[in-house]
Amino acid sequence: MRVPMLRSFRILGLLAPAAFLSAQVADFGGSYVYPTDQIPVPYSAAGERNAVSVLRGLEGLPFDPEKGYLLPVLEKLGIPISSQTLVFSKTSFQAPLIHPRAPRALYFNDDVYVGWVPGSDVLEISVADPVRGGVFYTLAQRRGQRLTLRRADECLQCHASPRTLGVPGHMVRSVYPAPDGFPHTNIGSFVTDHRTPFEQRFGGWYVTGSHGSMRHLGNTFAPDEEQPDKVDRESGANVASLTSRFDVSAYPSPHSDIVALMVLEHQTTGHNYITRVNYETRNALKAQETINALTNEPDAPWSDSTRRRVHGAVEALLSYFLFAGETPLPEPVTGTSAFTGDFRATGPADQDGRSLREFDLKTRLFRHRCSFLIYSPAMNELPAVVQELFYSRLRVVLRGEDDSGRYAYLPKSERRAILGILAGTHPAFRASMVR
Repeated sequence: MRVPMLRSFRILGLLAPAAFLSAQVADFGGSYVYPTDQIPVPYSAAGERNAVSVLRGLEGLPFDPEKGYLLPVLEKLGIPISSQTLVFSKTSFQAPLIHPRAPRALYFNDDVYVGWVPGSDVLEISVADPVRGGVFYTLAQRRGQRLTLRRADECLQCHASPRTLGVPGHMVRSVYPAPDGFPHTNIGSFVTDHRTPFEQRFGGWYVTGSHGSMRHLGNTFAPDEEQPDKVDRESGANVASLTSRFDVSAYPSPHSDIVALMVLEHQTTGHNYITRVNYETRNALKAQETINALTNEPDAPWSDSTRRRVHGAVEALLSYFLFAGETPLPEPVTGTSAFTGDFRATGPADQDGRSLREFDLKTRLFRHRCSFLIYSPAMNELPAVVQELFYSRLRVVLRGEDDSGRYAYLPKSERRAILGILAGTHPAFRASMVR
């Protein structure tokens, strides 16, 4: 991981604890959608380099008559088959091909998502680009041709909206689906993450795994158009196998693992937070530079407006990363695939073997409540001052020095464990501890 060169901004008073304690957490859930040209690199500009760039121009990949390039693409991108989740609602541009008897499969790692629909002539590929946010592509499923990624910026019609915090990004939607997969639009839908009540999750998705007496919207349909919220949740609960619902042999895996779905929910919104903070703070700092130039005071302290925008954005990201407002699990959750082990094995661990990728799954999603997305390349693309502010606030919370009360749910033992893990595995955080 690249360690960013962070200047010290303490001379401007930007790290004063009082400023943070009085700052409000930014609300990114409103209707404002950031214009995609208001970032350092215009969104539509060519030449982006991100985690999917390795696919450009590849030749000679094995082609399967049924799945096309799906499996070799997953291997090239380092995406495990165990990450497979299955969505049967018609909420994709490939809606005509999607049906409860032919769901769309999604695969993911920390930064990249691949969508595959049986019978389609394209693979859907998207990435959490460190600078732009969500960037979307299609890859033609044609035998013997050099792989060509086509930018699919038309995806921003849905993927740059209030549902994605106003920036290009990803989301997990939960809908009330009719038996043919069409969502009932008259009752709305939910964009879900770790804060969403369990009973609102997974509508339009297949879900395999056990979750006790908790109930969700997965594996079920809403047959009554007049009362679409009348759903038989019992029939969709604690499903171990999908063999009675469609031909699972057509897919690389027979699972749509509940733990993979829960990680997907957390991760998609988490990346959106990073992107929104990047957009928000870069524009705030640019506006401050303009003010300083107009007043001929290049080293002037931040205005109250700049301070509020930057501190509020940092606090919003910190709050999400520390799982504030997470919906508790009253009963344990267990998946059906190898995803839990595969996910745990890919992340860094400290000298005691502890990792931010350790699951709890008894009362909450993760054992150590600090998001694994803190290792994301996108974090290194935040402005240097924003990184320093973020790590400073994180240290304050983990050392028990925060007086805001926002993170009182984290016990001392957990805070100390997270601090130790980051000190042992995160170079930028470790470097920030000695400044």
